[in-house]
Amino acid sequence: MFDQFRNKFPLTDEKWNEYISYFNYIEVPAKTVLIEEGEISKKLFIIEKGCIRVWFNNNGKDLTSQFFFENQSVASIESFMKQFPSPVVVETIEPSILWWISKNHVDKILEEIKEIPELRDRLINMLFQRTFDYMKHFFSFIKDSPTQRYLDLIKEKPQIVQRVPQHYIASYLGVSTVHLSRIKSKLIHKKE
Repeated sequence: MFDQFRNKFPLTDEKWNEYISYFNYIEVPAKTVLIEEGEISKKLFIIEKGCIRVWFNNNGKDLTSQFFFENQSVASIESFMKQFPSPVVVETIEPSILWWISKNHVDKILEEIKEIPELRDRLINMLFQRTFDYMKHFFSFIKDSPTQRYLDLIKEKPQIVQRVPQHYIASYLGVSTVHLSRIKSKLIHKKE
């Protein structure tokens, strides 16, 4: 799993091996809750195989905010970094192979790499990318129609449309499953 990342990090072999030894391997079935809403997140996960969604409960209704796939890291990042109760649930959609690392080990690595500009910058870019993704998704709810949001999803994140059940996609787009079916039907009829 980690070999593909080795040449992206300017670390000695000794340090690299130490850091990857902090990760723990798990296999979990679909619909496994990794972090509950209200729980303090103590683990960060890297996905070797599978799909994970991040969602929250709004008056009894699931609202999906993000999806994660192979080679991505996922946590309730706000809870993980600041150690306050998670505002979201992190749950597998597919049977998944994951590697997790504890908050203590992440803190140790961060403390050691902060003096290495390339690694520090890579981490900052990763965090900003997640923030940009949140902002883009948020602004799309203000300026775009549900149809436009669906078209953008097909273009920018086709793996979601290919792998995620429709009711989760509808939740992510902020529409009902019936409305999503109508959107898809209209798009099919436009092509004909």
